[in-house]
Amino acid sequence: MADRIHIKDLLLRTIVGVNAEERNNRQDVVINLTLHTDLRAAGQSDDLDDTVNYRTVTKQVIEHVEQSEYLLVEKLAEQVAAICLGLGGVSEVDVSIDKPGALRFTRSVSVEISRSRTDG
Repeated sequence: MADRIHIKDLLLRTIVGVNAEERNNRQDVVINLTLHTDLRAAGQSDDLDDTVNYRTVTKQVIEHVEQSEYLLVEKLAEQVAAICLGLGGVSEVDVSIDKPGALRFTRSVSVEISRSRTDG
C-alpha cells in the first residue's frame, strides 16, 4: 500500500530519561508519524468517515505523551505506535521521536521505529 498520512513536527513535553533531572523536569520531544492507510475511498467520496482522522490521532498521542513517564525514548515510540495502530484504517506506522539536547554537542537524538498490525 503506497498511501500515507504524515504528521510532522508535533512538539510535546514529557518526562523521559534516566537521569534525575530528566525524571523531575518535562522535556521537549518532537514526534513525526507516517500512517500507512488506503486513501482511495476518501479520495473518491470526500468523506471524513472514509479516511483516518489525523486530528483524532494527534489528540490521542498528545494526551498519552503529556501524561506519560518513561525511562527510554524507545518505549515512548513503541507506545505511540500502538496508539496509531489501534485506530481503524492504519495498517502500518512509522514513528520518529527526537529528544533535543539529549547529548552534549548534538541538536537531538532520535529513535525511529516501524510497526504494523501484523507484528506479533
